[in-house]
Order: sequence, then structure tokens, then C-alpha cells
Amino acid sequence: MDPQVVLDLYGHGFYLIIIMVSAVMVPSLIVGLIVSIFQAATQINEQTLSFLPRLIVTLFATMHFGPWLLTTLTDFTNQLFVDIPMIIG
Repeated sequence: MDPQVVLDLYGHGFYLIIIMVSAVMVPSLIVGLIVSIFQAATQINEQTLSFLPRLIVTLFATMHFGPWLLTTLTDFTNQLFVDIPMIIG
């Protein structure tokens, strides 16, 4: 097996992980920033006020992007299995 093939697979897998995590975490980070600005403006220091909206947005993003995430991961895994003969030989 050529080291370049291994690096390409690693790079593609790492890129896929970053895209999948970003699809769920970026909306949560944006809501967290908005709530933090609201808390700073009103001087309300309640921990649940920042936690609950981020939790709801994260769950919504997981429900919304879940089918796409599953399809993307399944396609990557299927492509790995299809490419096994080429990688080994």
C-alpha cells in the first residue's frame, strides 16, 4: 500500500469529520454567542439561560442534518469497502 493512498484516505476522513461536526456545532455556537451578548447586555448571569437554547438548537440541528450526516458517512464507508482491492493490490 502506497503511503500517499493512506494520507489521502486520512485527509478525506478528517475532512468528513470536520464537516459533520461543524454542521451540528456551528448553529449551537451562534446561539451561544447571541445568548451571551444578551446576558452581557442585561447582566443576567443564569447558567440555564445559556444552556437550554444551545441544547435545543443542537438537537434541532441533529434532527435536521441527521439524514445527510448518515448518508455522507455511509457513502464514505461504502467507498472504502469498494476501494479495498485497489488499496491492497
